[in-house]
Amino acid sequence: MNLLESSNRDGEAILEYRDAEFAVLKPGAFVRCAVTGAKIPLNALKYWNVDRQEAYVDAAAALKGFGLEKSE
Repeated sequence: MNLLESSNRDGEAILEYRDAEFAVLKPGAFVRCAVTGAKIPLNALKYWNVDRQEAYVDAAAALKGFGLEKSE
């Protein structure tokens, strides 16, 4: 992935989430968290679900997205 190419655009990127990496299908500056709707800059993207093709803003959102959220 070429971050310089994808970060030159201000809009939302479209990615293909793979194991340990992602491919940029449509360049953009960010993707949206599937749980919170927050904008995630591509250079800060650390959490995603390959099977669901979803991005998550942080570990807590990833737990919810994977259905592993702890019950209180």
